[in-house]
Amino acid sequence: MATSPVKRRLASSENDESHRQQRRKFVAYLDQLLAENQRLKEQSRTSAPVAEANDSTQERGPSRPADAPDATSIQNPLIDDRAWFHRYDPSSPPIYVGEAACSAFATRFRRFLTGNSATAHITRTQWEREETIAEANDADVQWPSLHHARLLVRVAIHQIGHLYHLMMRKSTLDKLDEIYKTADFDCTVNKCKFFALFAFGQVYSIRSEPSSGSRVPGTSYFARAMSLVQILPERTSVTHLETLLLLSLFSYYLNRRHSAYILIGNAMRMGLTIGLNHNISESQLIDPVERQHRIEIWWTIYIFDRMWGSKMGLPMQILDDDIHVDMPSAVSPRWRHDEELSDTDYMTANIKLARIVGETITKLYSRRKYRETFLQRVQKLLKALKNWVETLPESLRLNMDDLESSKKPVVSLHMAFNQCVILTTRPTLLHLLMTLAQSSSTASTSAGRDAVSQPVLTLSEACIHAARHSHSMILTRWINGSMPTFGYFHAHYLFSSALILAMSSFVPIGNPADMTSFDSALDLLRAMTENGNLAAAEFYHNLAQVKICLDAYRESRRPRRADAAASSDPIINTTTATHPSSSTVTAPGFSGLPSTLPTASAAAAAASSSVAIAAAGEGASHTSNPAAMLTPSENDLLSGPPVHGPDPYNLPIRDTVSGYTTEMAFLEPTMQDFLAQSDIDLGLLHPVDTFLSEAENLYTCHEL
Repeated sequence: MATSPVKRRLASSENDESHRQQRRKFVAYLDQLLAENQRLKEQSRTSAPVAEANDSTQERGPSRPADAPDATSIQNPLIDDRAWFHRYDPSSPPIYVGEAACSAFATRFRRFLTGNSATAHITRTQWEREETIAEANDADVQWPSLHHARLLVRVAIHQIGHLYHLMMRKSTLDKLDEIYKTADFDCTVNKCKFFALFAFGQVYSIRSEPSSGSRVPGTSYFARAMSLVQILPERTSVTHLETLLLLSLFSYYLNRRHSAYILIGNAMRMGLTIGLNHNISESQLIDPVERQHRIEIWWTIYIFDRMWGSKMGLPMQILDDDIHVDMPSAVSPRWRHDEELSDTDYMTANIKLARIVGETITKLYSRRKYRETFLQRVQKLLKALKNWVETLPESLRLNMDDLESSKKPVVSLHMAFNQCVILTTRPTLLHLLMTLAQSSSTASTSAGRDAVSQPVLTLSEACIHAARHSHSMILTRWINGSMPTFGYFHAHYLFSSALILAMSSFVPIGNPADMTSFDSALDLLRAMTENGNLAAAEFYHNLAQVKICLDAYRESRRPRRADAAASSDPIINTTTATHPSSSTVTAPGFSGLPSTLPTASAAAAAASSSVAIAAAGEGASHTSNPAAMLTPSENDLLSGPPVHGPDPYNLPIRDTVSGYTTEMAFLEPTMQDFLAQSDIDLGLLHPVDTFLSEAENLYTCHEL
């Protein structure tokens, strides 16, 4: 049957409308691509001088591997094409500043507080100088008496021998007795190793060493060992590698981070020359303890390589694909393993964490290009961290009711985990801080709504949880008198967590009472500095400058607080979807600005929240609406005097850590939702990526 003309015209009209809709969608898509292309062109202009300078090098370089990103890949949104250098001494080359370093992050934070992108970076000045080490080496450093030597080595084994596998414990003590029995004091290899052990024995057993001219005990033994290890063996030995590990670790006690990185680089290269990254057959090394010792020494080098690089934002020195050696395993009989080797579960967890740390530096802080967006990379790293903490053996879990009952290596492992969480999430927390400050000075509701999203809040809250947990553990150890006087890592973790707690004190998902923890961290670093800790002296000076900027920022915004109270301007509302089980607590200083506090974290935040609310004279308002409202206004937390919570020094020791757990950040419903999102949900045009990809983003420094 023939179709009528009316029906044909209707069908044609419907087809035309369908084509018009498809055309509009296609044009919108092209506009989106053109806008993205324009943004990438603007980025490329800022790095044009660098690209021109590197053209010849790239032409001579190797061809790009087949699986590498192509020209359309997404460059890391955090890092600009140009490296960051700081001119400190006109007579010396500019200092390279790695973006992953905590001191670099502190400078970014101070630049936000001062509103000046040219605020100077605070360089490291507190380290043991070469002249002091040379003078210590010139002193007549001799082997101590046998009894004193045994004491120093036992102290070293007890303090560091269970944190890292640096030697076979019983064999080392037996070798010491043999040296004194045979009077074989001239063997350079043995002398280097034992003098390095003597250095650790002194740094953990005495408070000062005036005769060496150094602030750090053990420097004389360290200097002597360093002078003997300078002659590189053509065919290295495992004993020589043990010495390099010891000297690299002790360099941190002298705050000589670059020396530590170079020493572990030497150990890595020498280990490769004897094939430590491969398994060796039983027929070539019959003793199972010796074979396992070889494996564990390699993995200690690997851990140091990843961890040391993360402290300064420097690249790792070997790819995981080039490692073909087994993971540590137990040796039978068990008593032989226990007297010579490290705990297998502990070392395996340390290796896996070091691998994640290495990936964090590579994926978030390098200048490589990726097809994945920033949030996609963060999500994968957090999934790995979540799996790490969920699969920890029971023996490696903290006893939060009595922290001191947990073994020292376990506490150290969990603080390293918290630092990795902070490294992964703190750029987003700074982004949140800058967004709220920007929204408070604009009248555009749409700008504020587009700037803050639930993933930003989720990642920022995870960062704050990790910082609170580390701070509480360090404070507990200090109160109990179990924190090492001259150690580096407690000072570093304290500084890192203090920066986050300062930010937490004036963002809606944080708590004003966290400023009290910042002040206690500053006080603790000052006390460690007075005791002679060089790393603490550096971090204390840096954190004191942050404190000055905080006070100045608060003072500069105080007049605006009164103006905002009298103003009738509309409040900016930013709607973000939250989990239905979340409740909202109004943060003091924000007008109707709720913190997203799901029930999983309520126990941890209850005490500090109630104190903060009482101090601000405001009550808690709860709502069942699953859409929490963020309303940053000019009346922010830094506008007025700081709101302080309870004094952590006056709390019972148990209360300083109660309510905090290592896995707390991953128990949040919003974090679970974030980790469950697909790559499509965390796509290219996410507000975080577009914000961080601007020409003047928080990790870009065009002035340097």
